[in-house]
Amino acid sequence: MNYSVIIEDVTKTYPSGKKGKLIALDQISFQVEKGQLFGLIGPDGAGKSSLFRIMITLLLADSGRATVEGFDVVKDYMKIREISGYMPGRFSLYQDLSVEENLDFFATVFKTSIKENYELIRDIYVQLEPFKNRKAGALSGGMKQKLALCCALIHRPQILFLDEPTTGVDAVSRVEFWDMLQKLKSEGITILVSTAYMDEASRCDRIALINNGKILASDTPEGISRGFGEPLWAIKHADMFGLLNKLRQSSQVNTVYPSGEYHHLTLKPGSDIHELVADLEMHGVGKSAWYKVDPNVEDVFMKKMK
Repeated sequence: MNYSVIIEDVTKTYPSGKKGKLIALDQISFQVEKGQLFGLIGPDGAGKSSLFRIMITLLLADSGRATVEGFDVVKDYMKIREISGYMPGRFSLYQDLSVEENLDFFATVFKTSIKENYELIRDIYVQLEPFKNRKAGALSGGMKQKLALCCALIHRPQILFLDEPTTGVDAVSRVEFWDMLQKLKSEGITILVSTAYMDEASRCDRIALINNGKILASDTPEGISRGFGEPLWAIKHADMFGLLNKLRQSSQVNTVYPSGEYHHLTLKPGSDIHELVADLEMHGVGKSAWYKVDPNVEDVFMKKMK
């Protein structure tokens, strides 16, 4: 197997309090195949940014080993920086420079030009071109995102690291951004994306679920969902808050959590959904709409967090 990224038992801690330590990454291991769109999925504080900074050579791990395109993140850090594109979680371009000036600057740093690699960024840059003289700080969230992506791509990297690129961006811009990533993948670029949005997992070839510095599962989105391993039910009622409290008190319910317009729940062994609904009605909840659902990545994440 030809891997772009190999992470082996990487651990990272930060000082916390008096002689205490906060474990950001706890013996993390996974691999990313060349040309793959790989998603690191988890909530804020899960360890995603720490791991990305280690891979992009901005942070040293306490222990373990990591390679990017065959180069060691410690010994070969300069080479990794040459072949990688990085988009941090916070907008970090020069806000007092224009769109065009920012792009020119990053092209110059990597000893290239906008003209030389224009074909790679053309589909993204055409949306920015009407605002090329506008200062980067005055752009909308979606346009800042597109400019940051252009700057990360201007030197035609072999691998692209995008740390929570869609956080705080409107829904339409999120969809457009993922469409752009699919086009970039067709250029042969390996792409690693971190996100807290579970629905974005389906746009990846392979994902790893991360929480509290640990990898909970790693597989294709479909493989992750298939691993749920038990029946899952969706239930809805006019009083959703009251329903949630009743379900949490029920001796038949194993897990329950809000999911969109419904609550998703699993039952304890030997319990029956018909009996549960009848019991809810008998205790004054009233008629509820319910049906069996196929688990998704978010359901697996919630189960593994239990």
